[in-house]
Formats: sequence, C-alpha cells, structure tokens
Amino acid sequence: MPDFSTLLLFATASLVLTATPGPDMLLIASRSISQGRTAGFLTYAGIALGTYCHALAAALGLSQLFVAVPVAYEIVRWAGCAYLLYLAYKTVRSDGSNFSPTSALKRLSPKRIFGEGLLTNLLNPKMALFVLALFPQFVHPDGGSIVTQMLLLATILNGIGFLVNGSVILLGNHVRTRLSGLRFPKLPQYLLASVFTGLACRLALDARN
Repeated sequence: MPDFSTLLLFATASLVLTATPGPDMLLIASRSISQGRTAGFLTYAGIALGTYCHALAAALGLSQLFVAVPVAYEIVRWAGCAYLLYLAYKTVRSDGSNFSPTSALKRLSPKRIFGEGLLTNLLNPKMALFVLALFPQFVHPDGGSIVTQMLLLATILNGIGFLVNGSVILLGNHVRTRLSGLRFPKLPQYLLASVFTGLACRLALDARN
C-alpha cells in the first residue's frame, strides 16, 4: 500500500482538484437547485461510482485503449455528447412548472437520477484519461495489488469529493428553498437542460490534449 505521506499528498491534490469548479460540480449544483438535495446526492453517488469504474479500468489497462486507439476515444466522446443532448431534451419535455419540493423527485426515480450521474461520468473519456494520468503517480509496484491501490485512491478522491460537493449540494438546496415561493414556469427544467447542453458542447469541442 502507498505510505501515509503519499496518501496525504494525493489527498491534497484531490482537494485542489475537487474544489475547482468543473462539469461534475456544475451538474451536481444544477440538480440540487432544480430538483433538491436528494437529487444532488444521488447524482454525486453516480459520479462517484463512475470514478471507481475509471480507476478499475486504469488498473486493468483498459484506459490505455484511448491512448492506443484514437477512434475509441472519439466513439466514447460522441456517445457522451449524444447522451447529454438526450438528457437535455428529456428535461425540457418534463411536466414540472415550478420549484415544488416534491414534484421533480416524483417524476424522476432515484434510480434514474443515479444512473444519469453514472453514465454522464462513464461517457466522459476525459475522466478516463485524467485517472490514467494522475493515479499511477501515487501507485507503488511493490506496494501490493495495483487494483487495490487504485481503488483506495478512488475512495480518497470520492471521500474528499463528497465533502466538497456535499457543501455545493446544501448550498444549492438552500437556493432552491429561497426560490420556492417564486413561480418561474419551467425554470428548473431549463436550468438543468442548459447544463446538459453546455456539457455536451464542451465535450464535443474538447481536443484530446
């Protein structure tokens, strides 16, 4: 296993990375504002599971596929774009019309919210390359199972991410509560749909480097 100083260094790097606003934080925040605290935590849970999947893939060498076979990267990238645009379309087409505390969660099951967070993470090849680039720097070949070490690093990253994004979720839920007395037709849907569309455009325009 990595020694304590290595884990502490990785934890510090993870804190800096997770505290920097990015696509995951934006998605979690918009979910929390538009659909409430539970939806925010479910979205994060899906993203966290995706991180474990990317770490496992990197440990098994699967993430190397994106480096060795550029077309594989492009396939996943465009599949991710299409999925995000599909989510944007489905969000706009939903029936909600205000910030009612329970209406959004009744329309979307916890399983679906969790699954959307997971797939959004899995279909982002940048995340796979990020794990592939960062994690091996903190793995010691003589420290035991590579898979175990990678999953341990993913757990640290997810734990710190939970603290950072948990704060974002609570803040988003507070904003939702403050806006609950106001009526903005379909604003929650448009907010979330705009985030999905923005993430799709970002992924489409992203170069490999």
